[in-house]
Amino acid sequence: MPSKFRRMFIIGCGSTAFTKPGGERTTEEMSLEAGTKALLDAGITYDAVEAAFVGFCYSESTSGQSALYNLGMTGIPITNVNNNCSTGSTALVHAANAVKASLVECALALGFERMAPGILTSEVQDRIGPVTLFALRTLELEETLGENFGPVAPRLFSNAAKEGAKYGANIEHFAKIASKNHKHAVNNPYAQLRDGWTEEQVLNSPKVADLITKLMCTPTSDGAACCIVASEDFVHAHKLENQAIEIVAQAMETDEPATFDSDSALELVAYGMSKRCADKVFAQAGFAPGQGRDEVGVIELHDCFAPTELALYAALGLCVLETAHKIVEDGDNTYGGKYVINPSGGLEARGHPIGATGLGMHFSITMQLRGWAGKSQAPSLFDIPDKRGKYGLVHNVGLGGATVVTLLRRPEFFQAGGEDGRTRLGYNHATECRPIMAVDVGKVKAKKSSKYLLQAGLAKL
Repeated sequence: MPSKFRRMFIIGCGSTAFTKPGGERTTEEMSLEAGTKALLDAGITYDAVEAAFVGFCYSESTSGQSALYNLGMTGIPITNVNNNCSTGSTALVHAANAVKASLVECALALGFERMAPGILTSEVQDRIGPVTLFALRTLELEETLGENFGPVAPRLFSNAAKEGAKYGANIEHFAKIASKNHKHAVNNPYAQLRDGWTEEQVLNSPKVADLITKLMCTPTSDGAACCIVASEDFVHAHKLENQAIEIVAQAMETDEPATFDSDSALELVAYGMSKRCADKVFAQAGFAPGQGRDEVGVIELHDCFAPTELALYAALGLCVLETAHKIVEDGDNTYGGKYVINPSGGLEARGHPIGATGLGMHFSITMQLRGWAGKSQAPSLFDIPDKRGKYGLVHNVGLGGATVVTLLRRPEFFQAGGEDGRTRLGYNHATECRPIMAVDVGKVKAKKSSKYLLQAGLAKL
């Protein structure tokens, strides 16, 4: 990293449970919970936040301000972010870049969504949407891949799975991935689906497209998540050495012509975009081309459909496409294997409130690297000579398109012990999801706060 850039650290995280759409909670209520928990975790008030970036896809303009005003009205810049399914991670990229470029000492990234049940549809009906060409292109590719069926989203990823099948993967591999993620979610109090479906149950659920059954799909969800990023000076000034996790490298990549021009269904669903982004991140971290993956221990990746996870093993450089199915067969994607992939349950089981998803992923990996994840904790992360332990990796993608990849690790000054976020919240919020109370908001709200807004918002707590 050039010397003109500073180091970046996640110092606080908070999340709501991700739940079935149609609940009564407003986006403001969910955002207040996630933001309050993140601030309590970091041991700071909203006064310390100098900039905020708020992600969502299904709310009106300036909803980000509305989501944060219950924590204070301090006049800071609040930028609203919409980048399809990578919205939450995109908000985090901007918050981290503000710290990295010395524009601020502390920035906040928040994501939320309140969704409609069922298959995703466009909110705009009077024009061609940005994903329309992706849908048309996948239909063209079916002339060589063979006929398919189903709604646009699963059909896109189903066609990619059909292309990937020539490398040895089949529907049984996808069922193993889906079952693995659902079993991981059993230990995650934030997960929407905690039934721990078996491979047989996954395979026997209704097909929504070729090679994809209903239980291989991510559900739509309501929820919010928040991460706070700060400089190294801020970490030391606030004595956060016992919980700060470094963003060692981070990148965002968009499409290149190959997305449409390569006649590849895999390219159409961000395979190349994800590969380029991962390669950039490992290069930023100082690794030679193709190196560094063996130093990763835990991963949250964008498993919007089970076949997508398998293809991403290769895109992220964990293997090549020809051997991706071997990771599944050998159990190298779960506890006891080489990597623990999607310990939260992934999108398939934790849920997918679009604006919050990427931040929920970073919440999960941050808690893993702190060693707070309880029954979900990836083993052996710190059983290496380097006291910083292994890396955690996050991958989040949105069609249309944008991919974010983040490489995280304990810093060399990390020292567990003393008061930390668990003390300030009164429980370990990595392993338990509790509602917030008015007294919690009182501990973190800014000095500049609207009595009118607080009375309206806190009355519901």
